[in-house]
Amino acid sequence: MVDRALDPAVVLERRQLAQTWETPRTVVGWLSSVDHKEIGKRYLVTAFVFLLLGGVEALILRLQLARPNEAVLSPEAYDQIFTLHGVTMIFLYALPVLSGFSNYLWPLLLGSRDMAFPRLNAFSYWTFLGAGVFIYASVFMGQAPNAGWFDYVPLAGREHDPGLNIDVYALGIVFLGVSTTVGAINFVVTLLRTRAPGMSINRMPILVWGTITASVANLFAVPALTAACLLLWLDRQFGMHFYDIAGGGQPLLWQHLFWFFGHPWVYALVLPAMGIVSDALPTFCRRPLVGYTAVALATVATMVIGFGVWVHHMFAVGMPPLAMSFFGAASMVIAIPSAVSVFAWIATIWTGRPVWTTAFLYFAGFILLFVIGGVSGFMTAAVPLDWQLTDTYFVVAHLHYVLLGINVFPVIGGLYYWFPKMTGRLMDERLGKWSFWTAFIGFNVAFFPMHVAGLMGMPRRIYTYPAGMGWGGPNLITSVGSFVFAAGVLLTVWNVIRSRTRGAPAGANPWDAPTLEWSVASPPPAYNFARLPIVASRHPLWEDRLGEGTGRSVLDSDIRLTEGRETLATTPLDAEADAILRMPGDTPIPLLLGLALTVLFFALLWKGWWLAGAALVVSALLTAAWLRPSRRAPREESARG
Repeated sequence: MVDRALDPAVVLERRQLAQTWETPRTVVGWLSSVDHKEIGKRYLVTAFVFLLLGGVEALILRLQLARPNEAVLSPEAYDQIFTLHGVTMIFLYALPVLSGFSNYLWPLLLGSRDMAFPRLNAFSYWTFLGAGVFIYASVFMGQAPNAGWFDYVPLAGREHDPGLNIDVYALGIVFLGVSTTVGAINFVVTLLRTRAPGMSINRMPILVWGTITASVANLFAVPALTAACLLLWLDRQFGMHFYDIAGGGQPLLWQHLFWFFGHPWVYALVLPAMGIVSDALPTFCRRPLVGYTAVALATVATMVIGFGVWVHHMFAVGMPPLAMSFFGAASMVIAIPSAVSVFAWIATIWTGRPVWTTAFLYFAGFILLFVIGGVSGFMTAAVPLDWQLTDTYFVVAHLHYVLLGINVFPVIGGLYYWFPKMTGRLMDERLGKWSFWTAFIGFNVAFFPMHVAGLMGMPRRIYTYPAGMGWGGPNLITSVGSFVFAAGVLLTVWNVIRSRTRGAPAGANPWDAPTLEWSVASPPPAYNFARLPIVASRHPLWEDRLGEGTGRSVLDSDIRLTEGRETLATTPLDAEADAILRMPGDTPIPLLLGLALTVLFFALLWKGWWLAGAALVVSALLTAAWLRPSRRAPREESARG
């Protein structure tokens, strides 16, 4: 490979590829880019901005709750910040940050040049950003959502909440659903059609398993929440009665629709994060993941079972004993596939030769938090115990261990791991270790006492509490821990900013990792692979030491594809080459369509029907321009022809 790189013909070939794939270095070019790496980085940066916003909101809430009878916030301000914190962390940070990793890494992991639908990929990001702007614009209107991120009716009904607050929530979630759905479709098709030749489904990285499982789940779960929010908006704007019991509606319908989405969504937020750990942890243990097949199957099984446990959020509403027994048992069964992954990670560390880098520390810390969050979840699956714990701070503690601990720690570990690939520079290890220990200690000091406060009877969603309840001590400790945890996250942010320009040069494979993304330069060229690889094992870069499979991967094959933006299409299961796909060029249409939809949702919020109609017409015209057939006929020929 090195010799070929010095060949003038190879240099010329790669120069031509760069001219074909690179985005012009102008503002218009940047806004028009459909490069998956650029879109992945935008997702990551935007999600981290929302993480910081949600973190600031959390610290303000903790100041309010640090002592009894505190008055830092008014009750109405508390409700809005409390709701915005939940909406931000769940919908604007947790899944988008994983989409960022997957968007950046998938084509590199799969041996492809881009996602299956690059323009749809860009559209997914712009709609995500538009929805985030839509929701946060409500802050400047003094109308931020204020009924909690669960948004339970009848509290969220117009008779109890007549402002725009809940309309912002309902329309904002529908808007975000557009982004999530088109992104999920793109991941599914990308996996089915653009894997490198030889990358059969039993050779895919676990991150790919986690993301595809979450994507398929999103296609089933997100429509439930979209329907719930549309019905709520119709109730509030047009006097319908889907949730109004006086008009023949049913408030419990909201809970069923919300949790049919909500519980699988929890796994959509953690399975790709678990995939990050499953793929990166073995690199630092110097051995393959123990039980690859079991972990892959456990990933799928977790999500399948996850669709059958939504009722365990509703044990307290009054249900038949048989139904509670079924859903309680299903909630406990889900611990089995989760335990398979935990044992696989521990066995990988135990039988490997761990290198104690910052990324490894974040992954190891995640395993401990995963176990604590899993055990507390197992407790709430028991109906009698859940009746005592529901709507207490114990559930808040469990929620943060599961969603924050299992998401944030793998994400930061993944950031330390793949930052060299994205930027060509290493992050500072000393600063990294400081960030880990500060965040890990702060996290547990912040959230473990919430279990105690919950067992002492402290209810969730309260604005303040009187002295003498015994809740002051745990709350003060929680507030102090929250600031320590925030300091740990800020150290990572500072490390990213500092290392972006001052980090040591990384080289192509600084961790001696085994997967395809490390076979190209850091950062990767615009075309990813000059010649598409042919894969013969799960660890193409470790084949010499592992002796996997019957053949050897070819990382610099004779599959050139130099006639414009092209990548190889392969069969869904065995990944056999069967066609060449022409990929679309850069275009501002996804951005413009995202802007048109943003205008549409603002018009719906303000009941500007004429503006909404105009936005729809513009959206239809932009969609027609998007779908206009290319003058170049698609190539459907043998990859080697």
